[in-house]
Amino acid sequence: MAKIEKVIKDIKRILKKDTRGLTIQELSKLTKVSRITTSMALMKLEGLGLIDVRVIGNCKLHYLKEDEK
Repeated sequence: MAKIEKVIKDIKRILKKDTRGLTIQELSKLTKVSRITTSMALMKLEGLGLIDVRVIGNCKLHYLKEDEK
């Protein structure tokens, strides 16, 4: 399994448990990968329509879409 695929799987699992929304920095700490890798995985998930992104100030909160839970 490629590293990015493992990160995507981990992010989906984390977002399923934590429904309050998480930033890239929080997700990178939880997955133990760089913010760049986390950002790439989130872009892929967003492109597939699996997550929602909410911008609050200069932060982006990421949520797993309701139908994915």
